[in-house]
Amino acid sequence: MDPDAIDTVDRVAHGGTADPELVDFSANTNPQTPDGVASVYESALSAAGQYPADDYYEFRAAAADYLGVTGAQIIPTAGGLAGIRLLCSVVIDSGDSVAIPTPSFSEYAREVRLQGGEPTFVPHDEITDIDPAAHRMVIVCNPNNPTGESYAHATLQKLADRCRDADTVLLIDEAFLDYTAEPSLAGTPGVVVARSLTKIFGLPGLRAGFLVATGDLQEQLDVARPTWALSTPAAAVGAHCLRDTEFVAETQERVAAERERMRDRLADRFRVSPSDAPFLLCETSDPVGDLIEDARAAGLTVRDATTFRGLDSHIRVAVKRPEQNDRLLAALDV
Repeated sequence: MDPDAIDTVDRVAHGGTADPELVDFSANTNPQTPDGVASVYESALSAAGQYPADDYYEFRAAAADYLGVTGAQIIPTAGGLAGIRLLCSVVIDSGDSVAIPTPSFSEYAREVRLQGGEPTFVPHDEITDIDPAAHRMVIVCNPNNPTGESYAHATLQKLADRCRDADTVLLIDEAFLDYTAEPSLAGTPGVVVARSLTKIFGLPGLRAGFLVATGDLQEQLDVARPTWALSTPAAAVGAHCLRDTEFVAETQERVAAERERMRDRLADRFRVSPSDAPFLLCETSDPVGDLIEDARAAGLTVRDATTFRGLDSHIRVAVKRPEQNDRLLAALDV
């Protein structure tokens, strides 16, 4: 990390609320978790009096099976963002340019700046067409947050080929890819994939995730990763969740149906972006603050999307359970 950069970088605004009285539509997490999570956590907690085995064999094996890669390619991290920081610390030198989509996850630019790098912002729908030669790293969020669109696998593969030819690292943040039928680029040479258990398994507080990398970069990341990066309960619950592919399939089906239902209704009042993710970005002609207050008056929270670079008249709403979604639609008068 670049000590000189710390004083120039601020915290980033996110969704989420600590108020248990509010139904949270501002954070894009699954309202359901796989069966058995509590019992697995409790069993693992009894072993937390010792340091976790730093090879994380069970967690790596489950993650590798989930994505169809080898366990050696899995780099355990305390959530997807911790993995992104690890990668930035290994790859970026002071002054390096990193191509970042916009609007997209605001933490990308923050992490690049903390390492002394220079974010180069590219429209999210043009990021796959850029010439990577001018950049040390290119970042793609697939599906993109907050817009929700995913990129075709063939398009990403071509970008990966160009990045490899240019000796440019390609980071693909697949935090929301579990909600789509698109295959992962995990295991592709020159590509680092970031994954999280936060979104699909509804466990943002667990802080479990991983990177997938190959070759020399995999070796560098494995050496540089913090020792005991995952707690024993996080590793055990993570392995348990990653093996529950039936839960993932059921979630995909539920979210797809509810997302389309919500989009049809919201389109009566808002301009709604197409989405393959568990959220919808809505452009409004009404004051964003008024919409947020209307939702709060109904016991709900929505995301103020004007905190994303380039957006000034948008809210983002998550896809929850049908009865919760009905409350949101009523609160927004659609």
